[in-house]
Amino acid sequence: MCIRDYKLKKFAEQPLTFLKWMLFACIIGIVVGGVTIAFYYCFQWATKAQESYDWLLYLLPAGGLFIVFIYKISGLHQDKGTNFVLIAVRENAGMALRTAPLVYISTLVTHLFGGSSGREGAILQIGGSISSFIGRKMHLDEKDSRIITMCGMSTAFSALFGTPLTAAVFSMEMISVGIMYYSAIVPCVLSAIVGVFLARLCGIEATTFAIAGIPEITVPVLLEVIALGILCAMLSIMFCRLMHLSPKFYRRFFPNPYLRAAAGGAVVIGLTLLVGSRDYNGAGGDIIAGALQGSARPEAFLLKIVFTMLTLGAGFKGGEIVPVFFTGATFGCVIAPLIGLNASFGAAIGLVSVFCGVTNCPMTSLLLALELFGGEQLPLFALSCAVSYMLSGYYSLYTEQKIVYSKLHPTFIDRKAK
Repeated sequence: MCIRDYKLKKFAEQPLTFLKWMLFACIIGIVVGGVTIAFYYCFQWATKAQESYDWLLYLLPAGGLFIVFIYKISGLHQDKGTNFVLIAVRENAGMALRTAPLVYISTLVTHLFGGSSGREGAILQIGGSISSFIGRKMHLDEKDSRIITMCGMSTAFSALFGTPLTAAVFSMEMISVGIMYYSAIVPCVLSAIVGVFLARLCGIEATTFAIAGIPEITVPVLLEVIALGILCAMLSIMFCRLMHLSPKFYRRFFPNPYLRAAAGGAVVIGLTLLVGSRDYNGAGGDIIAGALQGSARPEAFLLKIVFTMLTLGAGFKGGEIVPVFFTGATFGCVIAPLIGLNASFGAAIGLVSVFCGVTNCPMTSLLLALELFGGEQLPLFALSCAVSYMLSGYYSLYTEQKIVYSKLHPTFIDRKAK
């Protein structure tokens, strides 16, 4: 190749790559966005049905058996959940397309019958598996395959929650702590915008909350926010530890996966009857909204953790992020007045700070605060998230998350999260 041809190729590389990702991001945004919109409405139907018909709760063990069965006959009985998405991006391990319908159906079954879980874990897997499949059909190389998988994650998260900035950065930040995949910024941002645009066309409103009692920045307020950030870091460690211990506990006493799912469903039914409330079944969106208005029961955050670990540990599907929102918001609402902060503002701080602690994603958490709560006094949210990030150690909801750089020193450690 002559020098002139080489220079021409290098000159054309940037605009061609840009145009390529503009096209691919739109394709992923439309396809994954459409699937996510359908999932949203199915999820809403399942939630309303569960709330309307109390007897559906008693079918939870049968739902667990069904989930184990469909995963087994599909060859995905060793399912790793959202960890599969992290492996797909970091190691370019292709995700099977059948992951999408499996997690789609099993999450709806979990919520229809009253299991306690979220929806984002399912939607990240759905977005990742569909985009990974599209990438293979396009014959993308190893590097581009990783980026297109992140596009699918961004689209799905954005369309479901209406938070495009959070969605785009989350997919780039969550894979390897300490490294941001900036090469994916254009396709992730564009696909997230396409996803949320389609969602709004279909009547899905963005998730936002009005919070009260936002204080001026003073020395006492800074100390109070730091204190709440420390407590949120401790809570996030407890949340992660219990989520990881729960499946081990089930496997120890119920080695058979069918027996494990049935037993888990029965335990959740018994606990629901013991508590005397359905507040901790399902995702708990109403409880989160109530906490952000300044009202939460003191035991709510603990009960949600217990319900979620018993549900997901038994093999039911969904996700942990919405339960994390529930836990952080109710905890912050209860604790904030004890340290001098408004309950509503404390709930908002708790929500984003516990999320930061369990995902190790401070920039995502800051953008989450901006998109959910409007960004007033954003430095206070940043301070609490920073404290929670630093003090939550190397724990994570996702055991396949890589901690590339130390949280305490500018040191390369390259280890998996606990």
